[in-house]
Parts: sequence; structure tokens; C-alpha cells
Amino acid sequence: MDKKKIASTVQTLPKSLTGIQGLDEITGGGIPKGRPTLVCGSAGCGKTLFAMEFLVHGAMMYNEPGVFLAFEESEKDLAVNVVSLGYDLDKLVADKKLVLDHVHVERKEIEETGEYDLEGLFIRLNYAIDSIGAKRVVLDTIETLFSGLPNPLILRSELRRLFQWLKEKGVTAIVTGERGEGTLTRQGLEEYVSDCVIVLDHRVTEQSSTRRLRIVKYRGSTHGTNEYPFIIEETGFSVLPITSIGQEHTVSSERISSGIPRLDTMLGNKGYYRGSIVLVSGTAGIGKSSLSACFSDAACARGEKVLYFALEESPQQIMRNMLSIGIDLEQWEKKGLLVFHAKRPTFYGLESYLTAMHKAVNDFKPMVVVIDPLSSFIIGTNQFEAKSMIMRMVDFLKINHISVFMTHLTTGVNDYTGIDISSLIDTWLLLRDIELGGERNRGMYILKSRGMAHSNQIREFKLTDHGVELLDVYVGPEGVLTGSSRITKEAKEKAEQLLRNQEIENKQLALDRKRKAINAQIDFLKAEFEAEEIETLKNIELNKLRENLLLQDRVDMAKNRKGDIVIKTSSITKPKRNDAKTK
Repeated sequence: MDKKKIASTVQTLPKSLTGIQGLDEITGGGIPKGRPTLVCGSAGCGKTLFAMEFLVHGAMMYNEPGVFLAFEESEKDLAVNVVSLGYDLDKLVADKKLVLDHVHVERKEIEETGEYDLEGLFIRLNYAIDSIGAKRVVLDTIETLFSGLPNPLILRSELRRLFQWLKEKGVTAIVTGERGEGTLTRQGLEEYVSDCVIVLDHRVTEQSSTRRLRIVKYRGSTHGTNEYPFIIEETGFSVLPITSIGQEHTVSSERISSGIPRLDTMLGNKGYYRGSIVLVSGTAGIGKSSLSACFSDAACARGEKVLYFALEESPQQIMRNMLSIGIDLEQWEKKGLLVFHAKRPTFYGLESYLTAMHKAVNDFKPMVVVIDPLSSFIIGTNQFEAKSMIMRMVDFLKINHISVFMTHLTTGVNDYTGIDISSLIDTWLLLRDIELGGERNRGMYILKSRGMAHSNQIREFKLTDHGVELLDVYVGPEGVLTGSSRITKEAKEKAEQLLRNQEIENKQLALDRKRKAINAQIDFLKAEFEAEEIETLKNIELNKLRENLLLQDRVDMAKNRKGDIVIKTSSITKPKRNDAKTK
């Protein structure tokens, strides 16, 4: 038999959906059906609301009527307490979908006897269940019922009998109990006889309160074992693990502009991936919010909705400040493309703020979300809580294919975020202060950008009246130069280059002059040689002529004397003229 056939034959534990956001996900479908579940915690952690919401959702959403048996609060008090959540208990009671009952237990009236039992409670509860055909039951709070029983044997026996009776009745029950000293409940016994145990906790750290939920045990079913934050708001009880269920969200190959052309060039000439997470970190005053404004402005110009979470500045202040760099965000706000959500995390608490973000995103449905700055979530030593909250926030936004632009305030060169969230970031820009020559200038480089070729240069940038302008930084033997040092160095290099060019030109001119002088000298020597050659040839011709005349005179004289004279031919020959040109 293959794995698929085996899986199809496996029977799963029947479960009842609670309708509580997030809880049904981490329990794999709700609490065990037809079995008791213990919900325990300290005062004020939300046990009664948890149980009441379980009943109301069952009656309104799943057509499962319920019985709420309270041992501390009256029916009237219960109805008033949940009105703010939009629950009309009186109407549910009138419609036979809910029974509210209050059992007053006076400790001094309870006498422990060997025959002590809960028969009276069973009869009363059985009548309430049968009167409306209830499928769900809540007992709130159980320790009040057993407060007069110091004998642990009798207590354990009666608890087992109560839980067994609920099982036999076939109702899905929630029993609430107060936390004890070193135990989950005051008696320390309820958790052992319950099929499912859920612990609620309300803690305060660094003046910030956080509620946590943990499933301690769940017989017959797998479940989430972590501590999950939850909140109580106007819509009721909400557990917040749902944005971290999986990483199966789709991705896009579309690229969108950063709003800064030269930055787009650094990012493979195309900008960020749509739906990616972009983080810009740097020290105070470095220009993080200006980059956020550029990105928001570019998105609105494309007709995309932008939701801007301003955690430190008011919307009016942001819009006024961005006018100084030529960005008019107010126009987009008036057109409904840009919405500001300006609240500090300390106003809500981390989990409540995350819920507020969920609500704002679901209502506005933006394509771009800006969070400025992320560091506002870090208060004191809550790095772990902040990281957990940011992870769920990022997963939620990625699942909804929203492009996210976050800024983070750092305190030093090596302080990147203060929390370990690098694995969540797709594109990370680092802004740095470059102090040189008595000046403070701004530098930018891309620490990482997944899935694209990107520049590894450190770029100087300026905040001008027409936006953010990226410049080329000077990198030389002295290191990276920016600002006036860069301008001075570039001017010096230009002057040196000009001098070198002038020197080369002067040498070329001198060489040309020398060439001309040599050529002139050659021409003069050639002319002088030709003149001397002509003169020499003339002298040779003249000497030859004289010699011939002398010979002729001798011949004539010999004839006159009738002598026998031998005439010798002169050895002088006519020289050849050299017509070759001398170079």
C-alpha cells in the first residue's frame, strides 16, 4: 500500500472550529470535539472572553447552541461585558441559541463529607443543555466550584467525574481556570484530566504589554507548540500566527522604479522587484525618509496605492519636509493614492500595532507599503518580540504581493538593524556618513539585492531641490573622497591633466620646429654643394682647355721647326658631373 492510500485510511480527530482568528490554524481545525478543553491563565488574560467567543461563534457561525455556566459573574454582567465587542447575548438567549447561568458558590456553606459529589450541578447543567440542544459548554471558573475541597483525592475524583460526564454528554466543553503557583491551575489537577490545555499569559516588559497563548497539550492531534501573541480588540479575540504559516507565496519578475534613476541603474538598470522587501538603514539625518518619499512618489505617479506607516513624524511634517527636495506628496494624498497611518507602536503595543496594520492594509488594499522607521518597534530589550512581530508582518505583506519599503535607524557604522532580520530582506541599501575635510557627506551602497546583478560601488548622493541625486565618488590612494574634498581633488586632477596636455603640445611644436630647421639646413647644404660642384667643373674645363691649347702650340711650333717631336696625349680626362641630389 502506497503512502497516499495509507494517508487516506488514517482517521483524524474530530474537531470543533472556534472561529477565533488564528487559533483554528495552529490547532489544525479547532479544539477536540465532544471533549473538554482547559483554558487557564492569570487574572485579566482573557479566559472568559475566549470562552464566550467560542460559544458565540458556535451559535452564529456553525449553528451549534451553547451553555455558559459562570461561577463568578452574573448573567447581566456577562452580557454587559461583551456588548463592546458587538455581541448581543440577550438576543442569542431569546433565539434559544445560548443559555447563560450563574451558580453562586459560597465557600462557608460547603461541607466536606465522604459522600460529596456534583450531582446537583450535573442535573442543572443537563437541563440547560437539553433545553436548547447545546453542542458547546463553558464552565467559568472551575476552581470556584472546588474551593472548599482541601482533600486532593476527593477533588481529583470529582474532577474526573465532571470531565467524564461532559464527554458522555457529547458536548465540546471549555473549562477555564486560574493559574497556580508553579502549576497551570490552582489545584494542579485540571490539566491532567483535560484532553486539551491552552495557557493564556499577559506580561509586561519595558512598560509594553504583550499577551501570549500556548497549547500545552492536545491529545490525539498535532498542534503548534510555540507561544503565539494574541490581542483583544473591538472585534474580539485574535491569535496572530497566521502570517507565518508558510512560505508558499508567489513572486513576480516585474521591476519597479525606486524613484531615483541612477539608483535604478545600480539595480541592474531596472529597479526593485515588485512584491520584494526593501530596507534602507543608516544614521540620523542621512536621508532614509527622503528615499521613502522618492519611492512613494514614483509609485503614486504609476497610479499605485501607497500606505505610509509614519511611526515618528506626523503626515503634515513629512509632506512639508519633502517639499524641500521637490517631492509633493500632498497631491497624491488628495487624489486618494497615498494614505498615512501615523501612530507610535507604544500607543498600541507590538501585537496590537500588527493587527492595526492588517486592518489598514485590508481596508485600503495598497500595492506599496512604507514603514518609517522600523527601529521604532524596538523598545528596550524586546528585540525577540520585535523580530517575531516583523516576521509575521513581512509574511503577511508578501502573501498579499505588496512591495514593502522599510527604513531603520542605526547608531553606528556596524549597527545594521539591531535585530536579526537580514533573511527577510530582498534588497538592502546602506546609507553612510562620510566625514572628511571638516565635512559630513552622504554615501550609499547596496549591501545585497537578491536575484539581480547590482553595483558594488559606494556612491555619494545629495538631497537637492529636485530630488535625490547620486554622484560618482572619487576613489584613489587617499581613499574615498566626497564633497569639497572630491571637488578639490577633481579640480586638481583637471589642472594637472591640462598641464600635461600643454606640455605634450609644446613638445610637439618644438619637434616640428626642429624638423623644419633641419630640413632648411639640408636644403642650404644641398644648394651650397651644387654651387661648388658647378664651380669645380668650370675650373676643370678651363684647365683642360688650357692644356689643349698648350699642346696645340707645341704641335704648331714643331711644324714650324720641321722637327721630329713626339706629342704625348694628356692624362687629364673630362670629369663626370654628379647630378645626383644630395639629401
